[in-house]
Amino acid sequence: MGERSKTTFPQEILDQWAGSGLDLNALFSAGHLGERMSVDVSEASPERVVGTMPVEGNTQPYGLLHGGASAVLAETLGSVGAMLHGGPARIAVGVDLNCTHHRGVRSGLVTGVATPVHRGRTTATYEIVITDEHDKRVCTARLTCVLRDNETI
Repeated sequence: MGERSKTTFPQEILDQWAGSGLDLNALFSAGHLGERMSVDVSEASPERVVGTMPVEGNTQPYGLLHGGASAVLAETLGSVGAMLHGGPARIAVGVDLNCTHHRGVRSGLVTGVATPVHRGRTTATYEIVITDEHDKRVCTARLTCVLRDNETI
């Protein structure tokens, strides 16, 4: 499934999470599902999260990128942004995800960019734009997460 890159975090995020004892790269991934789908988060901050996913291996029977694969990429990126916004004392739990699929993709790599629409005390909403290698929009998604106290700390 290819080698995964290490996510780039701004220094203030690294400083904020330094005493948490948590591995940011492990925490801010799609877990086993993300590994299976080869999701790779390359940049992460509360203001912008960027990740990629190959089309190959993530297609539906017609050979097009599966809409559910786009949803996995979108929810992963939006959740990472929400978690970074909430900080180490909070956890982000997705409560609403909607995706509009604009065009089919048969090969290559898609890139998702999540940016905040709303970052509040108890909720965070991110817009995620997924594009193909020609910078054509494939999917537009919106994810809302509830921010809850992290009871594991």
